[in-house]
Amino acid sequence: MNIHPTAIISPEAQLDEGVTVGPYSVIGPEVRIGKNTVIGPHVVIERLTDIGESCKIDQFASIGGDPQDLKYRGEKTKVVIGNFNTIREFATINRGTVSDIGVTIIGDYNLLMAYSHVAHNCKLGNRIVLANSANLAGHIHVDDYAIVGGLTGIHQFTRIGAHCIIGGASAVNKDVPPFTMASGNHAKLYGLNQIGLRRRGFGEETISALKQAYRIMFRMSLLKKDAIRKVKGEVPDCPEVRQFLEFIEGSTRGICR
Repeated sequence: MNIHPTAIISPEAQLDEGVTVGPYSVIGPEVRIGKNTVIGPHVVIERLTDIGESCKIDQFASIGGDPQDLKYRGEKTKVVIGNFNTIREFATINRGTVSDIGVTIIGDYNLLMAYSHVAHNCKLGNRIVLANSANLAGHIHVDDYAIVGGLTGIHQFTRIGAHCIIGGASAVNKDVPPFTMASGNHAKLYGLNQIGLRRRGFGEETISALKQAYRIMFRMSLLKKDAIRKVKGEVPDCPEVRQFLEFIEGSTRGICR
């Protein structure tokens, strides 16, 4: 390990081999940091935080702070962060609350840019990008490969689907289906994220099926149940179309239109 002499580390913290901790960083009790993770200067990692391997956490990030929830009464809750994540300057990640899952979860290979915020009980998948000052309120689920533009705010309990992209300076108050583009205040849908899908290797047959499903769901002025029935009856079956429909069928907040 490479620990700067000005760093303050609780004796109850566990640091694996190869961990680097920069000047003036503070690591609290019951924190575990996986091997080869690099903690920059002036980082604060508070109690009950579990960080995986080969992460990079830049200066002035704050992880594991109390949830910003008036119902919180000091219960023992956690932050769990996976492997190969990059957390940039001044990003903040808060612990969970017992009113939900009790833990804030971030998967692997994610990029949280400067000043982004992940609130209590959020659950992020893998290879997600939160651009500068993207802010997630509590209880939000973000699926794999989603991109959230800078200065965007997302309402609590909202779901963000896989492979979607949300434009900068948006206000998202309803669920964003997978594979789509959304933008605006309040956010609206603007079609499929075709460029992103092609970059990630989705075939033209899959993209064509998703386009057909999107057109039926959002461009034909059908009731949701009728649109879903029409998609199931007319669109070629593939895992991505099933994922698209299951997300919409499972929405409780309502879907961006």
